[in-house]
Amino acid sequence: MELEVRPVLHLLLHVAVPLTVARIWYRERWFRAWLWMLAGWLIDIDHVLADPVYAPGRCSIGFHPLHTAPAILAYGLLCLPRRTRLLGLGLLIHIGLDAIDCLMMR
Repeated sequence: MELEVRPVLHLLLHVAVPLTVARIWYRERWFRAWLWMLAGWLIDIDHVLADPVYAPGRCSIGFHPLHTAPAILAYGLLCLPRRTRLLGLGLLIHIGLDAIDCLMMR
């Protein structure tokens, strides 16, 4: 079984980018900030609506309901109040990484 680099790198970045952001901008409470940003992975619950659930060559952006423009706008709005900022940031990081993955597939 051959292991593809792109999907593995994509998953690693979903952990590493929020960690890096947390360590740089939320030094005093980096672990808690990282966990809140990792919660951005929750939007992948919309993948269960697709058939097949996982398709390595499918771009999530615009395909899954929680990966569409209205949802992305809502994630941006979550960044405004301090109380939801970390979750909103995690969601936007998630979408950004998914968008990069889509570009890499082309």
